[in-house]
Amino acid sequence: MTFPVPDRRQSAGRSPGAPAAGNGSLADFTNERNAWIEVDVGALAANVRFLREAVGSGVELIGVVKANAYGHGAPGVGAALEGLGVDRLAVAWVGEGVALRQAGVRCPVLVLGHAYPSDAAAAVANDLTLTCHSAAVGTELSREAWAAGRTARVHIKVDTGLHRFGVDLEEAVGLAEHLRRFPGLEVEGLSTHMANADEEDDSFSDVQDALYREALRRLPWITFRHVANSATALRRPALRYDGVRCGLSLYGVAPPNTPAQGLRPVLSLRARVARVTTVPDGEGASYGLTWRAAGARTLALVPVGYADGWRRSLSGRFTVLVGGRRYPGVGRVAMDQFLVDVSAAALVREGDVVTLIGMDGGDGIGVDEIAGQAGTISWEILAGLQARLPRVFHREGAVQVIFDG
Repeated sequence: MTFPVPDRRQSAGRSPGAPAAGNGSLADFTNERNAWIEVDVGALAANVRFLREAVGSGVELIGVVKANAYGHGAPGVGAALEGLGVDRLAVAWVGEGVALRQAGVRCPVLVLGHAYPSDAAAAVANDLTLTCHSAAVGTELSREAWAAGRTARVHIKVDTGLHRFGVDLEEAVGLAEHLRRFPGLEVEGLSTHMANADEEDDSFSDVQDALYREALRRLPWITFRHVANSATALRRPALRYDGVRCGLSLYGVAPPNTPAQGLRPVLSLRARVARVTTVPDGEGASYGLTWRAAGARTLALVPVGYADGWRRSLSGRFTVLVGGRRYPGVGRVAMDQFLVDVSAAALVREGDVVTLIGMDGGDGIGVDEIAGQAGTISWEILAGLQARLPRVFHREGAVQVIFDG
């Protein structure tokens, strides 16, 4: 597959956030960058194939690209998934859907989260499918669609026990029947979301599914049914229905308690050493001087910090890879940088590549490892990676497109 690349070249005058076409190697494009994210389109394609095979034919694969595609870069990932034949994409907010359209994505886009009546015009203009929770939103959608000579599609979300977004069973049935009569409106889908899909004991999914099936029984005319996230899609074949909403697994990370051997991590986070210095015995380094040298130590400065999503809670708890070997982070993580003790290295110099997430030689650091050290979950680590880190999309090391923050 040829990954779609905007017909623009990188230049000093290019506006921030605009994509630049690439025709070189990763080394060429990262040679003078402080830090960057590599997005492996080949791995993404492999994960699409894995999930297609896992869920079987007749089930739509919905690629979840909310939160900047879990930190991977929604414009690039959205275009890649469309090119890979993913049936539709899903986002959290209307603005995320509009951004996909502005990036040239044309496949169906489902908005999973809350929308206001004032969002109706943008939803219709950009052909976004809203999850509708009120007659007020439906009324505005109908008005905008009718005026534009279009049909606005909506999904209804049944709250079956997670008690976040959605409406309860009786309200869902009443709302669907009410909206069904609106001109220019099609009630296309019925959904819910599992509360503990990735827990060791996910039996509450049975309780939720029973309530969801009652909604289906009472709304048999709704044609598209979906409840499964990555964990449910891979653990519970009976709950795949007409479509599965895959996020974390699409990016090559298995949810807890979920068998998914064969997934390939899509994202790597790398930087270049900005400075190498020697700290004398007993002296401290970084804010608060919470770390002190036991003997003279050689420290390397890495230009990534909590402003990039490398959490302060990682301070003193993580390792990085340089030349295929692990070295410990020392002292507090700062806003823009952190320190690594490379005293054991034969030689580390300014400009050497540092791997924070990803493979280097025969070793690798996965997102799950970093999440455990930070006391959080993989979703939060990925989604927290900030826009100022350039996203470099590549296939087998050949750069295809770059998105600068």
